[in-house]
Amino acid sequence: MSFEEISHTADVKIRVHTLTLNALFSETCDALMQVMYGKSREGSIRKVVDLDAENLEDLLLDFLSEVLFVSEVEGFVFSNVKVKINGLHLHAVLLGEKFSQKKHSGGTEVKGISYSGLSISHNANGYIVDILFDV
Repeated sequence: MSFEEISHTADVKIRVHTLTLNALFSETCDALMQVMYGKSREGSIRKVVDLDAENLEDLLLDFLSEVLFVSEVEGFVFSNVKVKINGLHLHAVLLGEKFSQKKHSGGTEVKGISYSGLSISHNANGYIVDILFDV
C-alpha cells in the first residue's frame, strides 16, 4: 500500500499515491480500514457499493462515508476493495469479515471523513489524495 500519515494536530491525515484513479479509491479505503482496525484483516463476505457524485472529491467522500457507515452499523471490517470508476459513477466490491474485538481492536476510532483540505490531483506519476479522517 502506498499511503503515508501526515502530521495533524487532532485528526488522522493520510496521503495516498497510486498510478490509477481506481487504485486511488481502493487504497484510500484500505488506509481507512488499516487506521481503524490494523493490518490483520481478511474474509470473504461480499458487499457492493454503487454511487454517483458531481465531482471526484465528492465521490471519494461519499464512498468512504458509506464504507465507514457499513463498518460501524453492520460490524464489518473490509480487507479487499475493488473499485471501478466510470466518469463520476463508482462501483465497488468489498470483501471482509465481521468485527472481532479480539482481532480488530488495535486501531483508532474514525468518526467521519472530512471535506476539509480534501484534494485529488493527477500528474504524470499518477494520482494523489490528501484526506482527513475525523477521530
